[in-house]
Amino acid sequence: MISPIVTVDAAAPGRSLARALEGGAVLLFPDLPFPFNDFERRFTERPFADGKAKNVNIRGEAAELRGAAGTPEEQEALRQLLIRYRAFSRDLIGRYLPDYADRVDLAGTSYRPFDVDRRKLSWRRDDTRLHVDAFPSNPLGERRILRVFRNINPAGEPRRWRVGEDFGSMAERFLPRLPGYSPLSARLLALLKITKAKRSEYDHLMLHLHDALKRDEAYQAQGPQADVDFLPGQTWVTFSDLVMHGAMGGRYMLEQTAYLPVAAQADPSLSPQRILAQKLGRALH
Repeated sequence: MISPIVTVDAAAPGRSLARALEGGAVLLFPDLPFPFNDFERRFTERPFADGKAKNVNIRGEAAELRGAAGTPEEQEALRQLLIRYRAFSRDLIGRYLPDYADRVDLAGTSYRPFDVDRRKLSWRRDDTRLHVDAFPSNPLGERRILRVFRNINPAGEPRRWRVGEDFGSMAERFLPRLPGYSPLSARLLALLKITKAKRSEYDHLMLHLHDALKRDEAYQAQGPQADVDFLPGQTWVTFSDLVMHGAMGGRYMLEQTAYLPVAAQADPSLSPQRILAQKLGRALH
């Protein structure tokens, strides 16, 4: 089954959409308001990025701006825009995913003005390929990756994605190919500060799933998938560690990453942590 796109009527009475999200849906909000003032519109007309990284972002309570270009006044306005988008994302979660409101931890907020990088990147860095998100240096353990995206393109250009089959079906295909987990290696990586914490077996499996998916040319071309266009003004929300996705094109987007404990889910059995354990027939280490 291809990951479904579930359109949400923002004017309808508030109800939790957690179960749809946990089941592998992408929640699409067609018309949530997030207006730009006259000064801010410049951030959708040309990139205010230093080009050293693909995104501009803020992190932490201080909301330090990284990767931006422009005058001090412009950079501060961009920082405030990202702070406002972080609040917008928090409010969206509170209204439509109230089960998560007090448990979610907001992480980085990013401004993405560039088109998808189509240089001849290594397969591992090529985000047009179907993949699930996993962070090499930041083990997640019992946390989920929840993301809130918004297309802010001023010229009608969609953000183009493709989405793949459900996580469980993909895992059945690829799990037999993955190398075994080494707790000793995980401890060593943490000791050497290569990772921020010790990788769990779950983190190990997710990193190797990410790589196995991207490496498999036949699966990328022939595996179950569907194209999706997200139009300017649309907001979409998904668990990017569950929904296979590839970014195919589009400029000017905002993104908020958040972490949610598996235990905070409406149904923890739908998490990739529990799905992988079920496929292996044992608890993960």
